[in-house]
Amino acid sequence: MVMLVVALLLDLGSAQGPPQPRTIVTPSFYNRLLAAVPGTCSGKRLYTYNAFILAAESFAGFGTTGTILTRKREMAAFLANVMHETGSLCYTREIRPQSRYCSPSAKQYPCVPGESYYGRGPLQLTWNYNYGAAGRYLSLNLLRNPDLVAQNGIVSFKTAVWFWMVNSRCHSGITTGSGFGSTIRAINGGECGGGRPNAVKSRVEFFLRFCREFGVTPGPNIYC
Repeated sequence: MVMLVVALLLDLGSAQGPPQPRTIVTPSFYNRLLAAVPGTCSGKRLYTYNAFILAAESFAGFGTTGTILTRKREMAAFLANVMHETGSLCYTREIRPQSRYCSPSAKQYPCVPGESYYGRGPLQLTWNYNYGAAGRYLSLNLLRNPDLVAQNGIVSFKTAVWFWMVNSRCHSGITTGSGFGSTIRAINGGECGGGRPNAVKSRVEFFLRFCREFGVTPGPNIYC
């Protein structure tokens, strides 16, 4: 009897802990997005729900910071940017990359001969210095094997959450109330201020849609 009471108290304690991303982005919600992806898209096989959740819940604070409203807005903001960057979970690699995206000035993360650092993954990780820094954080040699970001779903999502949480102001922008527009500026500032209004519109439309589905208001400053 005592053991039963202890077990119940432990269950209650865990239930009162901070909700994890999986309590906001449920399998049914995410798999509806994935079901709409054509079978010819490489993203349909890479961007699985399990890959997303394993990556999301490996970063402290991602989708667990602040009020439930803030947490839901963060998940909506992250997924909105992912949907835009990947053509609604279709693309795993940049279409027609314009260069190798190798910056010789990033001497800490030298380019490997024959490798290119064009956009890959949910937030289209780009440039050798981002591959190098993400790889160091994740204990992976992404400079030597950048295509791992387009081949391994967990690694792919981890690089995206790393960028969101560690390498930009996306997380802090949402959690401090700067608004969704701050995430657009952090990911691709060239779209802001009239640079690419259709791209901004696409991101915002996804964000508003997901906020509605999560039952929260979008908050201020949704454009940039």
